[in-house]
Amino acid sequence: MKCLFLALMAVGLSACNQQNDNTAYLQSQIDSLRVNSYKPGFGEFMSSIQIHHDKLWFAGQNMNWELADFEMSEIRESLDDIKKYCTDRPEANSIDMIEQPLQNLDNAILHKDKEAFVKHYRVLTATCNSCHQKTAHGFNVITIPTAPPFTNQLFKMQNEK
Repeated sequence: MKCLFLALMAVGLSACNQQNDNTAYLQSQIDSLRVNSYKPGFGEFMSSIQIHHDKLWFAGQNMNWELADFEMSEIRESLDDIKKYCTDRPEANSIDMIEQPLQNLDNAILHKDKEAFVKHYRVLTATCNSCHQKTAHGFNVITIPTAPPFTNQLFKMQNEK
C-alpha cells in the first residue's frame, strides 16, 4: 500500500511539473506576441483621419448628414486609436485640442446646418494645422479639399441622384 501511494505521488508531482513547464511556454508565447504584434504607426492613423476629413467635407457640402456623422465617427475612432496605440509619441499628447472643433461639427451635423458646418469645418482644419505646427509637423498643411478623394463614391443622398 505504501509503495502504491509513493508511486501515485511521483506521478502527480511529475504532472504538476509538466504543467508548470507548459504554463511557462504559453506565457513566453504571449509575451512574444505582445512584442512582435503589428502596431499601426502614427502616420497610418493620420492618413486615415485625412481621408475621413476629406470625405466629411463632401458629405457636408451635399448635406448628406448621415454620411457626415459616419465620417465624424471614423475620425474619432482613429483619434482614440492614437491615444491607445501611440502613447510613445509626444504628438499624441496634443490630440485633445481637436475635441472642441469636433464637438462643434457634431452639433452642426445634428442640426443639419450647412452654414455652421462650413464654419466649424474651417475651424477643424485650422486646428489640425495648429497641432501640426505645435508638434513640429508644420510642413504638413491640411486644406479644404477641392476634389473628392475617391471617384467611386457618391456624396449626395441616394434619393437626390
